[in-house]
Amino acid sequence: MTEPADNAELGFSALIERVRACTLCREQLPHEPRPVVQLAESSRILIVGQAPGRKVHETGIPFNDPSGDRLREWMGIGRETFYDANRVAILPMGFCFPGTGKSGDLPPISLCADTWRHALLARLKRVELTLVIGQYAQAWHLPDCRGSVTENVRAWAQYWPSLVPMPHPSPRNNRWLRNNPWFEEDVLPALRAKIDQLLG
Repeated sequence: MTEPADNAELGFSALIERVRACTLCREQLPHEPRPVVQLAESSRILIVGQAPGRKVHETGIPFNDPSGDRLREWMGIGRETFYDANRVAILPMGFCFPGTGKSGDLPPISLCADTWRHALLARLKRVELTLVIGQYAQAWHLPDCRGSVTENVRAWAQYWPSLVPMPHPSPRNNRWLRNNPWFEEDVLPALRAKIDQLLG
């Protein structure tokens, strides 16, 4: 499905209102749609994840879970800054919780990105740093995606300073973090310094 042309013509507030009322994926979800996004035209940092998890779906607050706690620690910021849309935009690949599969949450539904992504990104003209978290976000946002999250994150300096490929901050990735200590030793100090520069 191609993105509706009239999305590009909407004012920002009208576009966000349309996104939050979206039910296009209702037939593919095990529950009622509840799009969860955070953004403002003044946002300086963009966080691109996979899709909301169950707790985020229930609360309507992005990254309101252990993954969010770790992500804020990685970024070196608190909840007040993180949830200030004028500073931080959160725009996952899928806006609704896709449901749970055998080994975790299901992939984001592609209809979401096809319908909304280009129009929303076009409004974020002040973004100077994009955090691209996990395989689905990296496949969409990296022009030369290497396929493996580890390979993409290891090549972080190639995209610096405007974009940083990152692993998912989920507790499920504790083993990955143990096996790749260079991420916390090399990437995170540079990331925190950049975020402090942009938001400080």
